[in-house]
Amino acid sequence: MNSTFKHEEAQRLPILALLALAMAGFICILTETIPAGLLPQISQGLNISPSLAGQWVTAYAAGSLLAAIPLTLLTRSWSRRVVLLSTVCGFLLFNTLTAVSSDVVIILIARFFAGASAGLAWSLIAGYARRMVVPSLQGRALALAMVGTPIALSLGVPAGTWMGSLLGWRLTFAAMSGLSLILIGWILLAVPNYPGQSATQKMPLGAVLRLPGVGAVLGVVLTWMLAHNILYTYIAPFLASAGLAHRVDVVLLIFGMAALGGIFITGKIIDTHLRKAVLLSLSIFAAVSVIFGLSTPTPAVIYAGIAVWGLTFGGAATLLQTALADAAGEYADVALSMNVVTWNSAIALGGLTGGMLLEHVGSQSFPWAILLLLLVALGIALRAKQGFPAENSRETGITPVA
Repeated sequence: MNSTFKHEEAQRLPILALLALAMAGFICILTETIPAGLLPQISQGLNISPSLAGQWVTAYAAGSLLAAIPLTLLTRSWSRRVVLLSTVCGFLLFNTLTAVSSDVVIILIARFFAGASAGLAWSLIAGYARRMVVPSLQGRALALAMVGTPIALSLGVPAGTWMGSLLGWRLTFAAMSGLSLILIGWILLAVPNYPGQSATQKMPLGAVLRLPGVGAVLGVVLTWMLAHNILYTYIAPFLASAGLAHRVDVVLLIFGMAALGGIFITGKIIDTHLRKAVLLSLSIFAAVSVIFGLSTPTPAVIYAGIAVWGLTFGGAATLLQTALADAAGEYADVALSMNVVTWNSAIALGGLTGGMLLEHVGSQSFPWAILLLLLVALGIALRAKQGFPAENSRETGITPVA
C-alpha cells in the first residue's frame, strides 16, 4: 500500500481502515465467547466434562488479564501495524491449534495465548483509530472501530453457535482462523502505519497511572463494568424470576441490538458531549436498576429494561476508552492496557460477586448491588473534571511511517 498518509485524508473517516480494526475486535470477542455456546459439543467431542470445557473461557480471560500490560510495554516502540498484525497472526495460530488439537492441555495453552493476543489488541485499537483522524473526528473514529464488539455479541456468537451445532465446534474455530487470514490481507491493504514510542517518549507504568484523570477513568471502568457483569453473567437466573428462563436467547438478542443503537448514538455525540454521555448512561442504567428492584418482574418490564440497559452499555467502551486516551495523551496505549486489565478484572469480580449474591441472597438482590456500584461510578465521574472534561480538547499529531 502507499505508506504516505496525507493530512487531508485525516479530515474524513477512513472507513475501510476503521472497519479493519472493528473486525479485529469482532474476532477478539468471538474467540472469547464462542466456547460458552458450544460446551455440549466440545465436552462430547473431547470426552471431557462441561465444567472443564468452560475453562476455555477462563484461560482466555487469564491471558488477556495477565499479558495486556507486559505485551503493551514490550511492543510500544514497534510500529503500530506490526503490532496489529502480530495480534491477528496470534488469533490465526491459536484458533487453528484449537481447531485441530485433541489434547486438552494444548488447547488450554492455546486459549491462554489467544487471550494474550486479545489483551494486546484491545490495548492498541483505540489509540490506533484516534491517530487516523483529526481531533474533531476521534470519537466517531473510535465508535466505528468498536462496532465489532456489539455485532459479535448480538450476531456473531449466535451464528457461531448455530454453525457449531450443525458442522461441529472444530469448523467454527477454523472459520475464525479464516477470518483472521482475510483480516491480515485487509490490514496490509487498507490500514496506515504509525511509529511506536521512541525511548525518550516512554513513561513508567506508575507515572502513566498518576496522570491527571487516568485513575478516575479506570475507577469508573471498574465500577460500571462490575455492575454490568453482575447482571449480564447471571442473566438466566434473573430472568427466571420473571418466568423468562426459556427466553434468554431473545433477551440477549434485544440487548445486543440495543447496544448497536447505543454505539451509533455515541458516535454522533462523543466528540462534543463525552462527559454528558457518560453521566447520562450511568444515570439511566441506575434508573433501570431501581425499576428492576421495585417493580414486579413482568416480561414487559424486563424486555423494556433490557433494551434500555443495552442502549446505555453500547457506547460504554467507546466513551471510557476515549476519556482514558484523552487523559493519557501520548501514553494512551499504556493507559489502555490498564483498561484491559481493569475491564477483565471487573468481569471476573462480576462473576464472583454475582455468584455470592445469587447463592446467599437471591437474584432479587442484583438491582440494588448494581445501583450501589453505579452511584459510586457517578460520584467518581462527577468529580473527575480532568478524566471527564466538559469539553474535549485533543491535540493533533499524525505521523505515519512506511
